[in-house]
Amino acid sequence: MKKFKNLIFYITTIGFFSFAIYWIIILGGQLELGKKINLPVSKTTQWVEFTNTLSHSLKHPLAILLAQILTIVLVARFFGWFFKKIGQPTVIGEILAGILLGPSLVGMYFPEFSAALFPKESLGNLQFLSQIGLILFMFVIGMELDIKVLKNKANDAVVISHASIIIPFAMGMGLSYFVYDAFAPEGTQFLSFSLFLGIAMSITAFPVLARIIQERGMHKTKLGTVIITCAAADDITAWCILAAVIAIVKAGSFVSALYTIALAAMYVLFMLKIVRPFLKRIGEINSEKTHISKPIVAIFFITLIFSAWATEVIGIHALFGAFMAGAIMPESAKFRDIFIEKVEDVALVLLLPLFFVFTGLRTEIGLLNDTYLWKVAGIIILVAVAGKFLGSALAARFVGQNWKDSLIIGALMNTRGLMELVVLNIGYDLGILTPEIFAMMVIMALVTTFMTGPALDFIEWSFKKFKPTTVESEENYKFRILISFGNNERGKNLLHIANSFIRKMNNNAEINVLHLEPTNEIHQFNIKELEKEVMTPVIETARQLKQPITPIFRASNDINTDIVDEANSGEYDLLLVGIGQSIYEGSFLGKVLGFTTRIMNPELLKKTLTGKEKLFNNTHFDERTREIIFGSKIPLGIFIEKNFKDITHVIIPFICESDIKLVNYFQKLINNTEAFITIIDINGFVKNNSELNQKLTLIQEYVPDHLQILSEWEIEKKLIGNYDLMLVSLEGWESLQVEDEEWLNNAPSTLILRP
Repeated sequence: MKKFKNLIFYITTIGFFSFAIYWIIILGGQLELGKKINLPVSKTTQWVEFTNTLSHSLKHPLAILLAQILTIVLVARFFGWFFKKIGQPTVIGEILAGILLGPSLVGMYFPEFSAALFPKESLGNLQFLSQIGLILFMFVIGMELDIKVLKNKANDAVVISHASIIIPFAMGMGLSYFVYDAFAPEGTQFLSFSLFLGIAMSITAFPVLARIIQERGMHKTKLGTVIITCAAADDITAWCILAAVIAIVKAGSFVSALYTIALAAMYVLFMLKIVRPFLKRIGEINSEKTHISKPIVAIFFITLIFSAWATEVIGIHALFGAFMAGAIMPESAKFRDIFIEKVEDVALVLLLPLFFVFTGLRTEIGLLNDTYLWKVAGIIILVAVAGKFLGSALAARFVGQNWKDSLIIGALMNTRGLMELVVLNIGYDLGILTPEIFAMMVIMALVTTFMTGPALDFIEWSFKKFKPTTVESEENYKFRILISFGNNERGKNLLHIANSFIRKMNNNAEINVLHLEPTNEIHQFNIKELEKEVMTPVIETARQLKQPITPIFRASNDINTDIVDEANSGEYDLLLVGIGQSIYEGSFLGKVLGFTTRIMNPELLKKTLTGKEKLFNNTHFDERTREIIFGSKIPLGIFIEKNFKDITHVIIPFICESDIKLVNYFQKLINNTEAFITIIDINGFVKNNSELNQKLTLIQEYVPDHLQILSEWEIEKKLIGNYDLMLVSLEGWESLQVEDEEWLNNAPSTLILRP
């Protein structure tokens, strides 16, 4: 009845007031009598009027800006994803996307489209937005710097860092002597030109370097700590030098620049001695809170904006102020993590790609239209690599690093990435760099960043190749298990399972425990705290079980691929992973969702189209588990937890040929935990397989109190859940889903094995 009341009220109200509006318009029309009303006389059809209005709307500055942002974000994300898949930093793809959207490709082959999407009058809006994105990004970079590392590990790192700046800086200034006449803009002093070429050669991309170290699991090593410290010292020193260079360039001479440098020094003292203690106090008051209130967020944003404004007014660029504001934020890892999360997504996903494309719009590769210009570009790359790579490597070797570590330090310090583009754009805006030299330097930034990954792989391969190999004897053979887990509870359960297979094997077994953290959720300042939070419960469980383990904590760009790579390259005998059951498991909706995910995921779509994976997969596994099943080449165990506590009674349905290989695993359970095994002979498979029957009979004779074989009619399916664990092969699991779902509904915790 209430439904009808609402409907009647709705119809009455809308109808009455619609009629009232119509009546007012009729009466108002009568007031026009006797007045000269000038109505526009249309000389075009209604359709032409509509298209003209639409065309005008499309050319509105706001519409153009929104279209630019939409195009830039889509293209940048695609190229970032592609380069991530081929093992390169995402930033490479985003920079390349910007260059391709500029005059180097789109502008050259689709000039009309380029002129419509990026008209010259719209570039000012794009530049300002990109600068806002860059300011937010530099603020995040400042927060990601761990100043404590500099204090604790400063000795060797500062020597390496400053050598890696002064050597390429000097080589860059030397190069400027030979290219000044041909490439310096008219009216530019040699001092300004040479200083900018020097600083551009000596910069290191701290964020890209930190990500590479995390992804390769180097952050826990002594070498990783040294490199991070070098990069942090390099970053701070380079930005201070850049601030001084900008001051000199704007002032016109070093003496005139002293006033600017003095103001900058006063600004730094004010930030360190007054603003930093104030922010520290705010951080201490709010350190226990799980979120930051809006007034506190406002204080930090005001600090950021004031700092950026102050440095811009002083004459050392707003980006230095943003970097400084980030560096003086409260040191609490939890606090910084929350604040970075607020800023990072908008800065990195939405606004920073605008900077890449704006740089790309300035970069005209087509200007390098003869052999001479490409030779100069090649010399610039050669000088950049020689100065930074060799300078860092030789300095590292001098302070006592071995040759392998020295070369790794050189390769990583040679990474330039986004920081190089920042320097180049500042030089371009100040009129120090011509379009030709700007294009050459952008190419150098791309090449030096792109070569980092392959260079590290080549160094590792070279030193492995010449390392003498030893053949492991049978006596030294160990049964090695790799556990990969996402959350603490799952990690502890998987450790219990692994321990049950090797408990009494003493020194003839080994367990490695792997946790991979997504790269975008980990920062240099919170690595140790996050590792402790993730690993401590698992390590405590290992201590209770008296089971030695080797914990492995790493950042990862692609968790599924890295799990598979670790498993395949580590000479493991078993990989154990956990899985959460989906609420849509087995339902039509679940299959529709699976279909949608596969269409949206290029990797899974490729496997589907090539026939490597079915479109509607009946295993009910999530996408992560399916990728691990598909990619791993070693025995795999997939654990589904249902109130798991211990392993004393295990049930094993024998259904198909794959189940025969389960014998080795349940024998390990009997030997190491004295578990009682119940084998259920489904459809008479055991009875009809003489070889298997004979093998099981021998085991029964050897351990009569630990093994029984029943037919499927001798057990009530509803009592299956009374067991501690069900052991089943992957093929057997799929058969149960098709033929007998009652098994799955009543099953206890289950370990699905693919031997």
